[in-house]
Amino acid sequence: MIIIYGIDKQLNPIKSRLSDTIHECMQTALGLPEDKRAHRFIPLSKDDFYYPNGRTDAYTVIEINLIAGREIETKKALIKLLFARIEEQLGIAPINIEITIHEQPAHCWGFRGICGDDAKLNYKIEV
Repeated sequence: MIIIYGIDKQLNPIKSRLSDTIHECMQTALGLPEDKRAHRFIPLSKDDFYYPNGRTDAYTVIEINLIAGREIETKKALIKLLFARIEEQLGIAPINIEITIHEQPAHCWGFRGICGDDAKLNYKIEV
């Protein structure tokens, strides 16, 4: 699951394109299938979204939640790809993008009525 935060007036108009870009990167870097998109957008009023100096109202936070198991280089490649493609496709400079990857063991996930470590996934975790 991916959660994306930003100022509502900046984030709302680009949600669909940003979702497409993020998912494209997840497919390229992690090998996720087309039907494995789970994005949640949290548009905030400017009064509710404080960000570091040197950033603009385009500042966007992307939190990526994954089942643990990907190699460090795979995760770094994903982050670099996100910076590049978001700038290329949406014009948001990397200075205005913050990405964090949160990993939990498969047994800490629950979906489709089962625990993640009991699931038969149609993609690899160990990449």
